[in-house]
Amino acid sequence: MRPVLLVEASVTRRRAASTVLAQHGFATTALASHEQAYDVLQRHLTSANRFEGVVLGWPEYSDGVAEDVFGLLHSDAFEHLPVLILADHNNDSAANWRLTRPRTGLLLWGDYQEAGAALEQLLRPPERTQLPAQRAPAATLRILLVDDSATVRVGFSKLLRRSGYEVETASSVAEGLEAAKASAFDIAIVDYYMPEANGTELIARLREQPETAEMLTAIITGTYSDAVIRESLALGAVECLFKSEAKELFLARLASLARTVNNRKAIDAERRRLQGILSSVGDGVYGVDEAGVIQFVNPAALDLLGYTQARELIGHRAFDCFHGADEAGGAMERDDSFLDQCYANGEAVPNWQGVFWTASRRSLPVECTVYPMTVDGQRTGSVVAFRDVSARRMLEEELRWQAEHDPLTKLHNRGWFEVQLEKELARLKRSDQSSLLLFVDLDRFKYINDTAGHSAGDQLLCEVSSRLRSRLRGSDHLARMGGDEYALILRNVNVGDIESIADGFRQTLTASPFTHAGKNYRITLSIGVAKMDSHTESMTEAMAHADIACHMAKRSGRNRTHIYTEESGRKAALDVDLGWSARIEDALKNDRFSLAFQPIVPLNGLEEEDELRADDPQLWIRQLQRNPEQPAIFEVLLRLRDAQGDLISPHAFLPSAERFSMMPDIDRWVVDRALRVARSAMVAPRKVVLAINLSADSLGSDGFAGYVITKLVEHNVSADSLIFEITESRAIDDVAGVQRTLHDLRQHGCRIAVDDFGTGFSTFAYLKQLEADVLKLDGSLTQGLPDDPLDRTIVAALTSIAETAGKQTVAEFVEDARVLMSLYECGVDYAQGNA
Repeated sequence: MRPVLLVEASVTRRRAASTVLAQHGFATTALASHEQAYDVLQRHLTSANRFEGVVLGWPEYSDGVAEDVFGLLHSDAFEHLPVLILADHNNDSAANWRLTRPRTGLLLWGDYQEAGAALEQLLRPPERTQLPAQRAPAATLRILLVDDSATVRVGFSKLLRRSGYEVETASSVAEGLEAAKASAFDIAIVDYYMPEANGTELIARLREQPETAEMLTAIITGTYSDAVIRESLALGAVECLFKSEAKELFLARLASLARTVNNRKAIDAERRRLQGILSSVGDGVYGVDEAGVIQFVNPAALDLLGYTQARELIGHRAFDCFHGADEAGGAMERDDSFLDQCYANGEAVPNWQGVFWTASRRSLPVECTVYPMTVDGQRTGSVVAFRDVSARRMLEEELRWQAEHDPLTKLHNRGWFEVQLEKELARLKRSDQSSLLLFVDLDRFKYINDTAGHSAGDQLLCEVSSRLRSRLRGSDHLARMGGDEYALILRNVNVGDIESIADGFRQTLTASPFTHAGKNYRITLSIGVAKMDSHTESMTEAMAHADIACHMAKRSGRNRTHIYTEESGRKAALDVDLGWSARIEDALKNDRFSLAFQPIVPLNGLEEEDELRADDPQLWIRQLQRNPEQPAIFEVLLRLRDAQGDLISPHAFLPSAERFSMMPDIDRWVVDRALRVARSAMVAPRKVVLAINLSADSLGSDGFAGYVITKLVEHNVSADSLIFEITESRAIDDVAGVQRTLHDLRQHGCRIAVDDFGTGFSTFAYLKQLEADVLKLDGSLTQGLPDDPLDRTIVAALTSIAETAGKQTVAEFVEDARVLMSLYECGVDYAQGNA
């Protein structure tokens, strides 16, 4: 494979570029810093195995070391070495550097998959190409001298050649015309008086021929005549020369013509250069006058808009051709066109997003940048650069969908539902109407899931979702809250119809059995109903009432509907919560809680695995051993032991603990016991770091950070041995209080992780609000990663966001080696299994 040097700071971009280059037969030496690149390039000059090319990720902000690298590559020793620049859009410094260096190409990061082909093109020997319609300017100006006198031809030819011009002669109008057609000349000097025709006839015919129309022409005559001069200038001559004038004057006037030719050539060369740049950029570019009439358009714009010829657009209003669309793709009035207002007012606008129409009238989401054009201080119009952002829009929509939906059933998720519930309660406060909140819990889901398998359980959840959805009205809301639990909001319900409406949902689901693999299973469910009106205090109250009613339905024999009342609610809450409250108190007092520890392994070095097997139990151990210089990280898991010694999942008792405000006591118990473990682990050869989940109550408590710091001192454990996890999928009421607690913990050296990142309703708000060091990607994003390109795109995008924000990433619920490798390829830093 051909060796190339790749310099790029971003690990995600380095991996992506290396993969593309490898597909084209390049072996990359990938470096992350310009310091390393400078040293490697210095050694390159004396190395036996030299690089065949350099792929240079252009930095957003250049520093002194980067400038040293650029200077080295620009030196004589390296000018032969092909360099391919990968830059972000609108990077003028990269474009200018490329124009001043031979064998240099420029590619946008958005088109990085073309890097291999582009580098191959740069490695090919340069070819000389000549465009049929254009001739390169000669170093010496070429003059065609037409005169019927041999003496004049010989004499002036010698004078012109001595003065540095290249001369060809002709003796007649016909001979001069043939010579001009056969070869390129810069200036034609034509005798006025010739036997067969005057010289002005040749000048006129030269103006008529496309290949000679741009040639400068001058009449030469033996005598001064106003009529001759007027006629010559009228027919296209730019100068009248005289055979009798002094040689110095003749040459001075000819030199003036030569300067005009050279100026034309310089302008034409610059025009071709700019046209080449305009044609090579990947973004669409078009220019308009102040009225919005298109003056020019580049090939990329034609491709994006679906046109084949520039003449289809030039001379027409851009509004009429393609940007007369509103955000929905419908037609708008020209007075409402934002871009037309920019053209008229000469405004510069960066990164404006809108919709263009293609030639087939298909809607095309675009991002535009508008630059006003001025000539000699006068505004002449605008240049617009635009790009297709369809893929980005689709990704944004998919991320938004993922944040609000359950991936299995395609129903909305808990986060979205809680927002809708808040809106509904706010609406009810302003009206005299009533609505219902229903909690639905499948009675036999665990039995079916355990006996028929997880696929049967998943199928059952999807079928229940479909049956529930079939009874919804347009104003109702349905969501899967997690596991086998669903919730519904039924708006504007008559009080007298509550029981029949709620029980109708139960009957819909129980009317026919669930069939899987030829077996029928009876579906039963318990429904808890809470009435909501202007007196309902909060979302927490409404959900607690529906939850209690659902528990009452289960305790009454299951497959029932129970409507919450104050009396039944008090009794159920006391029965359920008081029971757990007593058990939690006993567990805290008698040490019935216990801790379990789940490893969080780094993914560095995973590429060293020869063959990954999905059922390899030693893979996690090898990954821990492969990175001995890194701390061993474990998530702390809480369990409760009952009187018989059996472990109870925290999902069973934590809701009651939260309702009785017992979570701060539990959190403190966990912190104390975890620090004891961390203290005992200090004798281990590797540093041990423990990740502890914290409740919202503890985070909002003013004294919690002080308690942690006190315990750190008591157990003599360094603060960087702790990572505190906050769960993004749960709402935090006191964001300011949480920020204070997290700030105090980070000030003392603890690290912060945001759990379930990527699926909560406020993912990016949390990223901005909370000072997190680690982002834990929710398991729903990772489970289908090897086979779902969209999931891979989402995970790679979230990883890139985390890297940009300077944060590490951990993927949860990693179940096999295929998922592990997919996460590694997406740039994820750590992984952990299913707790």
